[in-house]
Amino acid sequence: MEEKDPISHDHGSASSGDVKKVIDLYNRGEEAIEYLNLYLKKAKEVGDKHEEGNAYGSLGNAYGRLGDFKKAIEYHNLHLKIAKEVGDKHGEGGAYGNLGNAYFSLGDFKKAIEYHNLHLKIAKEVGDKHGEGKAYGNLGNAYHILGDLKKAIEYHNLHLKIAKEVGDKHREGKAYGNLGTAYHILGDLKKAIEYHSLHLKIAKEVGDKHGEGNAYGNLGNAYHSLGDFKKAIEYHNLHLKIAKEVGDKHGEGNAYGNLGTAYDILGDFKKALEYLSLHLKIAKELGDKHGEGKAYGNLGTAYFSLGDFKKAIEYHSLHLKIAKEVGDKHGEGVAHGNLGNAYFSLGDFKKAIEYHNLHLKIVKEVGDKHGEGGAYGNLGNAYRSLGYFKKAIEYHNLHLKIAKEVGDKRGEGNAYGNLGTVYERLGDFKKAIEYHSLHLKIAKEVGDKHGEGVAHGNLGNAYFSLGDFKKAIEYHNLHLKIVKEVGDKHGEGGVYERLGDFKKAIEYHSLHLKIAKEVGDKRGEGNAYGNLGNICVFESLGRLPKAVVYYQASINLYNFLRVLLKSKDEWKVHFRNQYQMAYTDLCRVLVEQGNIDQALLAAEQGRAQALTDLMESSFCGEASQHKGDEDLAVYENVPSNTVFQAVDKANVNLWVVSEGKQVQLRQSKLNGSVSEKKKLASPSRRSCLVLALMCDARIHFGCFEHFV
Repeated sequence: MEEKDPISHDHGSASSGDVKKVIDLYNRGEEAIEYLNLYLKKAKEVGDKHEEGNAYGSLGNAYGRLGDFKKAIEYHNLHLKIAKEVGDKHGEGGAYGNLGNAYFSLGDFKKAIEYHNLHLKIAKEVGDKHGEGKAYGNLGNAYHILGDLKKAIEYHNLHLKIAKEVGDKHREGKAYGNLGTAYHILGDLKKAIEYHSLHLKIAKEVGDKHGEGNAYGNLGNAYHSLGDFKKAIEYHNLHLKIAKEVGDKHGEGNAYGNLGTAYDILGDFKKALEYLSLHLKIAKELGDKHGEGKAYGNLGTAYFSLGDFKKAIEYHSLHLKIAKEVGDKHGEGVAHGNLGNAYFSLGDFKKAIEYHNLHLKIVKEVGDKHGEGGAYGNLGNAYRSLGYFKKAIEYHNLHLKIAKEVGDKRGEGNAYGNLGTVYERLGDFKKAIEYHSLHLKIAKEVGDKHGEGVAHGNLGNAYFSLGDFKKAIEYHNLHLKIVKEVGDKHGEGGVYERLGDFKKAIEYHSLHLKIAKEVGDKRGEGNAYGNLGNICVFESLGRLPKAVVYYQASINLYNFLRVLLKSKDEWKVHFRNQYQMAYTDLCRVLVEQGNIDQALLAAEQGRAQALTDLMESSFCGEASQHKGDEDLAVYENVPSNTVFQAVDKANVNLWVVSEGKQVQLRQSKLNGSVSEKKKLASPSRRSCLVLALMCDARIHFGCFEHFV
């Protein structure tokens, strides 16, 4: 987004040399403040109230430039007070505009709009066309952030119209830049590039180096969103070059930040961290607290991409701390959302939901519709991971509704993708395909390569579940092509597994496991063990012992994550159901190995967790956890001729415990296609099959039924 217009002041009694000095010092932080304080002192000494007010306004802008918006507001209010006292309507309007900018930077967009409307009213009264144009531009920026892009474009067009009327090429360029940013958010990247190119053309014509740099930066952001990272980096480097030439330290810092983000997406994390650290360094040098917080947030995102969630949490917490210090509500909300994502990836869903709710609360307060939609989406993902599918669908539909309202095409696509994933978990594969296809369509429209790859992969999974293996392979190959292009190694491992290239899949999942261990990603570690177990089973029967080791390690890690849910017993049960496949897979492999007793133990341990949780919460202590032979000894106390049952993907298993005999297993296959198995696995059909088998078991053994 173009920078907000600080309202300049005419220092009537100052010499042209004084004014030039103020301009020269504008980007030099504390030196500018030192000079302006001397200027203020001089105005007070000679009793020039008009210049005293202007000095207050300039000091407010200087502190705003440093990111100290609370102090900026203090000075702009002093300017406003004096302007009213001396009847300076122009100064009064300017003070309102600057107060609007300060509240905008603090994330209080409603208050910002209130002040910009006061500025607009006065500018119209006194016939100040320049001021009127600035007010329209600033109102456009505020509505842009609030997600009302139609209103934002309306105001930016009014700004553009006035700039053309008065022949102000500089403001005309700025209006084009702001229109470009609005269309960028709407997902119309071609139009965004068109407007940013017009801004660039005008900036070059009028010799506005600062505007030229901003235009390059915005073009870089647009190409970034198109997935053309090479071109994005090219434009960000041009922005960096100009910022250095004109001594624009803020622009230099922003360029470093944008370069860091681009290299992060490309997977060049070393370069990404290098650039993001330079952004942080400059923000600290300038005393720009707002920029410092933003840099911490970007570093947190980079470490998140690396899978180092602990370090990501550290940086997002620093961002949150600064946002609270400077009163930046918008930044505070963003930090809460990022912390929620980090805790989600660590598997601490309880904490993730807490942070996403804090994010949601703030975005609602400030009226940020984009942020509200994103918060709903994140909450939907968290509840999906806990197995609350109905609640997940509810949140994803809220995200979809808002994305459509504000014209956020990328957000709309993500919401469709998330809905598809939930319906897939519910077994409604046709509905899942419908939603994933909508996600794919939008991802292609807006040039979102990552989203396109994810949609292809999800469609592959859904068609596989329907038994259409030809179509599944087709989509997984399309996914593979994209993950190779964008350098997504983790995604590549998953695709190789689904395509049956187990050797390559083992290589990538082992790499995922290594990284997950290094960075403390327990959930990722558990998933990697589970994936390696799957591969060892499907590759050959000779790898079954290794599969048992991996599945057991996966279960141990999921149990660790369940502990993080603490007293939320219902959440624990849902979490157990969500990851029950690890227990089912372990049981299945043990049966295939002929370890009947251990298989029964694995099945029963998984189902006994809910009871264990209840005992812990009821009796204020941990229920005893038996290991190995001690667990097997438990069955000596089970009544004679008891049947235990469990259902896996393809079998119904019945264990019969008879007095004085070994545990015996009876097994029946669920025959048919994948879709037919799904039908057989429905509660009513499965119950019929289990009951038939149990009747057969009673005839042979005379058994008691045991259900947990």
